[in-house]
Amino acid sequence: MEVDSGLIKRDKYSILLPTYNERENLPIIIWLIIKYLDESGVDYEVIIIDDGSPDGTSEVARQLQKLYGSSKIVLRPREMKLGLGTAYIHGIQQASGNFIIIMDADLSHHPKFIPEFIKLQLKYDYDIVSGTRYKGSGGVYGWDFKRKLISRGANFLTQLMLRPGVSDLTGSFRLYKKEVLEKLILSCVSKGYVFQMEMIIRARQFDYSIGEVPISFVDRVYGESKLGGSEIVQFAKALLYLLATT
Repeated sequence: MEVDSGLIKRDKYSILLPTYNERENLPIIIWLIIKYLDESGVDYEVIIIDDGSPDGTSEVARQLQKLYGSSKIVLRPREMKLGLGTAYIHGIQQASGNFIIIMDADLSHHPKFIPEFIKLQLKYDYDIVSGTRYKGSGGVYGWDFKRKLISRGANFLTQLMLRPGVSDLTGSFRLYKKEVLEKLILSCVSKGYVFQMEMIIRARQFDYSIGEVPISFVDRVYGESKLGGSEIVQFAKALLYLLATT
């Protein structure tokens, strides 16, 4: 899908890729990002934020930078796991784009949807464009019943109690105006699984406009899922907190 480059010459898209033990997935996701964004004709950079992965992810990232160039692949490693929110802050501080795209590095988010995010944002000047698994042609593939139940249940409860007006609250494939993301991160207190949910709730609280693009979410091919049982308890606590503060 080609994006009209004449309309977006002034815009640059910084893609933040937090990684931890993603050495098998990283070369594939980088290749896909470069393929689809080069075809679209947009100006972009990929910022890899590795949190001290013991599997050698940082070395793979360095090799990818040599292959594709430092103008496209920017390395901003950290010494240890410090959380998703601080990873985004670290990435934003280094980002030269006026738009930020966040996505997972484990191949669950396909870069082919990024041009659709960009087109929708340009058409309506949305503050945020979010990928949705639960609307239109969106879907989830490769999850067992338990994972689907957790995600659907979390989404249903949040829709019922907070009425955010967005179909997928816990997804992490989104495009933000840079200043919008900066403000949202500073306003959020949640960690882990519910961090992305709070970002959308706060966005509605600040009257930011949100568009949605249906996406196909595919469970990771390599490595282990980072969703644990404690995330359910965190979700329940965060939901009650958001109910009291929004």
